[in-house]
Amino acid sequence: MLDVISIGDGMITMNPKSKGPLMFSHEFERKIGGAELNFAIGCARLGLRSGWISRLGNDGFGQYVLNYMRGEGVDLSHTKLLENYRTPLNVKEIMEDGSGSTFYYRFPSPTEAITADDMQESYIKQARVLYISGVFLSLAPKNPGIIRRAIELAKKHNVLIALDPNIRLKLWREEEGRDTLLSILPEVDIIMSGKEEADLLFGEQSDEKHLQTFQQYGISYIALKKGGNGATGLFPAEPVTHVEAESVKVVDTVGAGDGFDAGLLYSLLKGFDVEHSLRFANTVGALVVGVSGDNEGLPYLEAVETAMGERKHIER
Repeated sequence: MLDVISIGDGMITMNPKSKGPLMFSHEFERKIGGAELNFAIGCARLGLRSGWISRLGNDGFGQYVLNYMRGEGVDLSHTKLLENYRTPLNVKEIMEDGSGSTFYYRFPSPTEAITADDMQESYIKQARVLYISGVFLSLAPKNPGIIRRAIELAKKHNVLIALDPNIRLKLWREEEGRDTLLSILPEVDIIMSGKEEADLLFGEQSDEKHLQTFQQYGISYIALKKGGNGATGLFPAEPVTHVEAESVKVVDTVGAGDGFDAGLLYSLLKGFDVEHSLRFANTVGALVVGVSGDNEGLPYLEAVETAMGERKHIER
């Protein structure tokens, strides 16, 4: 049995050793990244049983990603190395304030080889939550059909559907992304959207209006992520709740949203209320931004509980 399954690609991330414009970065560190990959790691470190459906190139980079994920305890029974593809790359530009840009070298992506037939009922029905990211949806025109097949199988076995719109305008047009995501929303049980992404989906409106609009699609658990401005949520039979962000020094913002998602789903599966769930998820995101790298800062459960004051930290 698994708690969560995610579907998406994994990449080698080249992190600059110095901050500033990419054209002046001369040395890089090899790391790994990818939204769905980060999420799978984040869940595993919190103690959830996590599975990842993916394809990688059968090269040194792909083997490195596979071994890394295996070491994190992620189930890889539905992840394969492919001979005719190279493992994708992305190169990061990180500025002094921790903000940055990502430049992708991911096509042709090995995940192009994934088909609807690879969505195995026997695997998906094991999970409690099927996690969907807009990144995988955007990588190929056929991917929405693959996701709809996965949703169909999940619904058949009462597996919850969680969605992070994760709209990357470098990967698809705004209109295409909006239409695809809106068509999926009626199937979603849990939404974890950035405020800017909600604005792209519904037009600019207040947080409360966004929550109401998501609710009109039949979504039960709603979290609106606002980075340094905290998060707002709405759960069944609970009032709209806002939780301020943790005050931290930002080193690298990449992966914070994926960490928030892992923290929120952990909280939901543990039965936490909306206030505690948002506080837990915010804490995970805050711990992520304090470390350079896409997933190096994703915390273990003990670190989150310590940061929240629920566990005593003994230095020595």
